[in-house]
Amino acid sequence: MSQSWTRYSRQMLFKPVGEQGQRKLDESKVFIVGMGALGTVIANHLVRSGVGHVVFCDRDFVEESNLQRQMLFNEQDVQQFLPKAVAAEQALKKLNSSVNIKGHVTDVNANNVESFIDGVDVIMDGTDNFETRYLLNDVAYKHGIPFVYGGAVSSRGMNAVFLPGKTPCLRCMFPTYGGAGQTCDTIGVLSPIVDIIASMQVMEVLKILTGNSEKLRNNLASIDLWENHSFEMKLEEINEECPTCQLKQYPALSQGENERVTTLCGRDTVQFMTANKLNLVSWERKLEKVASVKKSPYLLRAVLEEGETFVLFPEGRVLVQGTENISRAKTLYAKYIGM
Repeated sequence: MSQSWTRYSRQMLFKPVGEQGQRKLDESKVFIVGMGALGTVIANHLVRSGVGHVVFCDRDFVEESNLQRQMLFNEQDVQQFLPKAVAAEQALKKLNSSVNIKGHVTDVNANNVESFIDGVDVIMDGTDNFETRYLLNDVAYKHGIPFVYGGAVSSRGMNAVFLPGKTPCLRCMFPTYGGAGQTCDTIGVLSPIVDIIASMQVMEVLKILTGNSEKLRNNLASIDLWENHSFEMKLEEINEECPTCQLKQYPALSQGENERVTTLCGRDTVQFMTANKLNLVSWERKLEKVASVKKSPYLLRAVLEEGETFVLFPEGRVLVQGTENISRAKTLYAKYIGM
C-alpha cells in the first residue's frame, strides 16, 4: 500500500472497501454537473475519499446567498465574483493534491455533454432543474453509465440510482415535469437537507466504484427533515414506451443547435449562447460607456442603466440578470450585444 494512502486508513478499515476498494476508487472517474449546494458536498466527499479523477461543470458564479449551503465557497470568492467551477477547483485541490480535479466554466447542454464523459464511471446530478437531469439521464443511458440523481429544496430531498440495462431510467419515473415553482429561490432551502441528500448520493457511488453494487438501495428515497418524514418508493417498472431506455431516441440529446435562449429556473435570469467566443477586454471597453463594469479573468459583469445586469463568459455565454421575461432580455441583448 502506498504511504500516501495513510489519509484513507479509516475508510479502508471498513471491510467492504478495504485496500482493494481503495485502489478501485483511485482508478475511478466521476463527472458532476452543477457545483452548487449538492455539487459542492458531492465533490468534497469524493475528493476526500480518494476518487482518482473528479471533473465537474457549472455555468454560474459565486454569490453571497450561496454561502449558506454551498460548502466549498467563501466571502473572498464572492468579492472576486469567481465562477463556481473555478472556486471549487481551487478549494478541492487544497484538500487532496493527489486527485486529478478539473472544473469547467460552461453550460452543459445537448451540444457539449458527450465531450465530458470519456472514461467516466458515474454521472452525478448536482443540478437544480429537470431539463438538465433529463439530459444527463439520456447521455447516461446512451453510453451505459450509472446516473445518480439527487434533488433538495425547502427541507425536503430525494435520491435514486439509475443503472442502464438494469433499472428503469429517470424518464420512466418522471415522464414529464412541468415544475411547480418550488425552487431554492422561491421557497428556500435548509443546508442540512442538502448535506444529507448529497451524502446519500456519494454513498451509493462508493458502493458502485468499490464493486459493492449489490448493496445499492434500488429505490427512490424521500426525506423531509423539518416534518420528520421519510419514505422509500420502489422504482417503477420499465416503461416500454420510454424514449430513453427502451426506444433509445434520447430526446434531450437531439435538441436543435439553435435553441440558445433559456430561462434559468428560479434565478430571474435569461441565458444566451452565442456562436462565437467573447473577448472580455474588448467587451469591457464597449460596455463601460453604458454600464458599470467589473472584469475578472473568468467573466465580465456589467450593471446596465436600465437596472438589469449582463454577465459575459469567454466561451460565448451571456446571462441577463434581473428578468425572466425572454422578450425583455432579447431587447436588452439586441441593444447592447447584438442578436
